Amino acid sequence: MSAQDATRSTLTKLGLFRAYWLGTVACIGGFLFGYDSGIVGSTITLASFVEDFRYGSSNATSVNSLAVGIQQAGALVGCFAVWPITHRWGRRGAIMICSIVFCIGALIQTINTHSLAAFYVGRVIAGLGLGGSSVIVPMFTAEMAPKEIRGRLASFYQLMYTVGIFMSYWIVYGVSRNIPPSTKQWQISVGLQLLPAGLLGLGMLTVKESARWLARKGRHDEAWESLQWVRADSSQVTRDELLEIEANVEEERRATAGLTVVELLEWNNLKRFLIAGGVFLCQQSVGSTALAYYGPQFFKLLVGPGDNNILLSGIFGAVKIVACALFVFVFAERMGRKVALAGGALAMSACMITIAAVVKTKPAPGGGVVTSSGIATIALLYIDIMIYNFSWGPLPWAQVTELFSPRIREVGMGVGVGSQWLFNFVYSFSVSYMIDGIGWGTFLLFGIFDIFIAIFTVLVLKETRGLSMEEVDRLYFTGKTPEQPRSRSVSKSSIDRVSETSA
Repeated sequence: MSAQDATRSTLTKLGLFRAYWLGTVACIGGFLFGYDSGIVGSTITLASFVEDFRYGSSNATSVNSLAVGIQQAGALVGCFAVWPITHRWGRRGAIMICSIVFCIGALIQTINTHSLAAFYVGRVIAGLGLGGSSVIVPMFTAEMAPKEIRGRLASFYQLMYTVGIFMSYWIVYGVSRNIPPSTKQWQISVGLQLLPAGLLGLGMLTVKESARWLARKGRHDEAWESLQWVRADSSQVTRDELLEIEANVEEERRATAGLTVVELLEWNNLKRFLIAGGVFLCQQSVGSTALAYYGPQFFKLLVGPGDNNILLSGIFGAVKIVACALFVFVFAERMGRKVALAGGALAMSACMITIAAVVKTKPAPGGGVVTSSGIATIALLYIDIMIYNFSWGPLPWAQVTELFSPRIREVGMGVGVGSQWLFNFVYSFSVSYMIDGIGWGTFLLFGIFDIFIAIFTVLVLKETRGLSMEEVDRLYFTGKTPEQPRSRSVSKSSIDRVSETSA
């Protein structure tokens, strides 16, 4: 039996269930991200919200941009502020704290203060929790997942993100059709954020702390207990996995006494920070996140004004979730990540440029009339989002999580996801003005970006599917795919400690 077969044989049904449970609970943070992304752009178009917060149509674009963008600014701060928290209290503790902070912000948003300033404050506070969780959740799932399904579990974040968008669109559509314009109409859609935020914090009580984090803290018995729990296995293969984790930690401690700014700026580390930032810049530049925030406004470009825009956004959310679920459960560990990213960018470019050409030559007539060209552009937009959820939707989180060695992972994920929130803020704030200013040119611009994204993927990124995190570390250090497992240098005391604990 090969080493790979031996490893696969230890993935018991209980171990798989626990790994998937941990990924699902942690990635409720992705649901919050998605729900908020979809809810704000749709809610602020409701007449009841406009009336309660007392602003006119002349201010609609600026309110749209601020309501969406200001939370991204809070998230940018949160993804850095969470570093000392996770260093002190671990992954679980940091996620629970982020959950509490988000709940405070969501509660402020839900209260009808008639003040946009108060609503913006709530958005910023919620953004702090959202940004912090966006750093810790992918890190936590990557550190605890078996390598055979690590890509799939990392993609859970994007799947839950799409579920959140799907739910937000249909909830807004439901309240707009079934509840008369009133304060309650928009409060229901905004206030429902409190439920998943609470479940995220409480769900952390049902899982174990990261074995890798515990090993780095010298809490080896707890690390072994955590790894046994998530693998539901105490065989030699699991012992070897812990030994490799501990050996990796010891090697890093021997290499340098402490992490310094100078070390972070060494080329081997700096290039990883730059790649992480580049990956998340690409993810935002394909345009799909902007579509999530401003779905109704984009569909207005395709079919003109009317009630169909929220309905089309709801169908858009359904397409996202089906495509992402297919990727996560069927294709995640079967597709080469580099090929999927490059091919996905080129395919999305074709969709976006075609949409731009059609909207330019045959603009929507308005008046609730949907033409054949409008139907064609809607179909292309749905195809674009399907491609996104097979490529640039789920894969960047897995790619960046694997990019950093354990020694710099906390800082690296903070920098990487910080850049994600920075570019998220740039696009979420500017796209509303782009739609108003250049209309069909917005699609053309994203199509051109996609071409450059494909080039970046081919020239810079590595193929990491099926590699352990230690193998990925060596791949980015040497530029060569490892052919043989690394020989381990593990002290006898470490082996004795694991053997005694498992006895």
